[in-house]
Amino acid sequence: MSKSYLAVLAVLLVAALLGMAVAEDPGYLLIAWRNMSIETSIWVGIAFLLALWLVLSLLRALIRLLNVSGRRINPWSRHNRQRRANQVTTRGLLEFAEGHWAEAIRLLKRSAPHAEQPLINYLAAARAAHELEDYAQCDGLLREAYETTPQADVAIAVTQAQLQIARGQLEQALATLTRLRKDHPKHLYALKLMGQLYARLEDWSRLEELLPELRRHKLLKPGDQQSLEHEVYIALLGEAGQRRHLEPGQSDALTAVWERMPKHLRHDPALVEAYCVQLRHQGRSEEAETALRAALRQGFNERLIHLYGLVEGKDPARQLASAEHWLADHPHNASLLLALGRLSLRNSLWGKAREYLDASFASKRDIQTCAELVRLLEHLGDQKGSQQMLRQGFDLMVHDLPDLPMPEAQVPVLR
Repeated sequence: MSKSYLAVLAVLLVAALLGMAVAEDPGYLLIAWRNMSIETSIWVGIAFLLALWLVLSLLRALIRLLNVSGRRINPWSRHNRQRRANQVTTRGLLEFAEGHWAEAIRLLKRSAPHAEQPLINYLAAARAAHELEDYAQCDGLLREAYETTPQADVAIAVTQAQLQIARGQLEQALATLTRLRKDHPKHLYALKLMGQLYARLEDWSRLEELLPELRRHKLLKPGDQQSLEHEVYIALLGEAGQRRHLEPGQSDALTAVWERMPKHLRHDPALVEAYCVQLRHQGRSEEAETALRAALRQGFNERLIHLYGLVEGKDPARQLASAEHWLADHPHNASLLLALGRLSLRNSLWGKAREYLDASFASKRDIQTCAELVRLLEHLGDQKGSQQMLRQGFDLMVHDLPDLPMPEAQVPVLR
């Protein structure tokens, strides 16, 4: 026996039972309201309510069908409104990509209320307003984006910070990113933006605090990370080097910066140079000589050897001997020969100083070497040699002067 046959039997049985119940006791139902009353049997009342429920259910289903139907059935349906809004949004994004900012704003704002993702409309429109330098409208669109999609607060805050940085509102951008980092401390792009902002603000101390995190998450390319670390610590060493006179109990800021630098950076020639330049600036040449000698033992560097010839160590003879030790591996290096000449001058070894300076000038015609030779020759009383060297130095500085015309022969004037 099929299931449909059983269902028909069940319906007939229920109908028969209901018919018997109605015939046995139809019941009585009275509805009275003000001067109106309705009298019927209870079974008719139940049937009426069921019929009313069925009619309301059908109307509800019909309304839902019309609301989601295509334009052939109902051109004003929600589905169709959304479809049209998406088309307008696409046109607005194309206008944005082509740089038609005003038209992009008009289309994106018009379609935003019915678009599937209104956040995209508002963010793109805000960027278009930024391009038009209509910053008030830009901020207003970002507020609308947040009101429409509050759960996208991170994307909105990132966009706002980017636009504030681009328009030069660095303090406002700092406030935006600080709030974002507080609410979402693990957001890596916000960390990268914060690093860029601190660099723009030249807030080296706060940027220094971000360096380990930037390195750990590899947010920058290795070369960019190294350049940023150099920039930060060279700036910090420069700031610390300006504090020449320390109050009683005040720590040495320059040494403090140097010692808290990562170990691999304390072996970097550029940072060693920056540190020793500041030591010399503070009158601490003996410390600078010690640091330079230690760095040059690790590897020869022309900039460091040049600085080594300028600082005054505790023992000038030992300093000269250390530099001469490097001469065996770099016999024709102009920077080393210049440094040796200067160190020989400091030891009053005039003949050796002239030999080193002449060799340096022969290897590389440098204006500093020329100046040292002029000074030495004047000290030795060789005025002719000093003038010749001075002329060579003058030629180095102004080597591109045009030739002067030959003087015309003087013609006697007839009276």
